[in-house]
Amino acid sequence: MAIFEKSVKFGLAASIEYSREGIISRQIVRNTAGNVTLFSFDEGQSLSEHTIVFDRIIQILEGEANVIINGKENIMTAGEALIMPANEPHALRAMKKFKMVLITIKG
Repeated sequence: MAIFEKSVKFGLAASIEYSREGIISRQIVRNTAGNVTLFSFDEGQSLSEHTIVFDRIIQILEGEANVIINGKENIMTAGEALIMPANEPHALRAMKKFKMVLITIKG
């Protein structure tokens, strides 16, 4: 996981590949204020339900995902975003392979 070079443009979706039957993450920025991370999920891959003490924002870059927050399903496609509130259980499942950017805000 390499930190991206500052002041150099890049494409979010083009900056991460898919892994057959896998999930890949690639950190863009990490500091005391928070993190920005790219993810790719192959179709059928998922992250089990968990919580985190910080708010998170996700934006789907391509594909289709089911983002479950507090038991409520949100089918999301490219260009859509949502806020996952701190301390609420959430999970993700790839309906089709998808890429997303995850922004974690600490504090």
